[in-house]
Amino acid sequence: MRDSPDITRPSRSRRRENPAGEAPPHIDQTLPALGIRQPWAELILRGIKTIEVRAVPTNVRGTIYLYASRTPGAGEIVQAALDRHGLDVESLPRGELVGTVELDGCRKCTAADARAACVPVDVVRDRYGWVLKNPRRLESPLKPRFLPYGIWFYPFVRRNGAVQ
Repeated sequence: MRDSPDITRPSRSRRRENPAGEAPPHIDQTLPALGIRQPWAELILRGIKTIEVRAVPTNVRGTIYLYASRTPGAGEIVQAALDRHGLDVESLPRGELVGTVELDGCRKCTAADARAACVPVDVVRDRYGWVLKNPRRLESPLKPRFLPYGIWFYPFVRRNGAVQ
């Protein structure tokens, strides 16, 4: 991993594959992963999006993996974010672990959280803000061994906790 977030657009040509979904030895196989659609995962890695808006609170704290979901986000809010930050969703990695971030807290959102969440104010109303800090892009995106089965999943550990 890098010591600071890489704010350049990821290049598909520099990626190494791990087709079997095996974690390299330096990867922490016990970390949970949070699935995030693009372009939101990219904006988190760039340190632009520092609040993840969810309908439910979380007690999870500490370092987690960011999994860029296979399906990108859609709609006017997503298009506005793509345009604002000069991103092309088709060039962003999907279906892979793209980095880590620290989940530092959770609280009820306020209107002031909309900017940090990169969304309009009406999106944060009656929602929870998951506070994110210290994003780090993986040197090369990784395919998880086990696919998401909810908001949280363990990419290299079976549900029963056995490391594979």
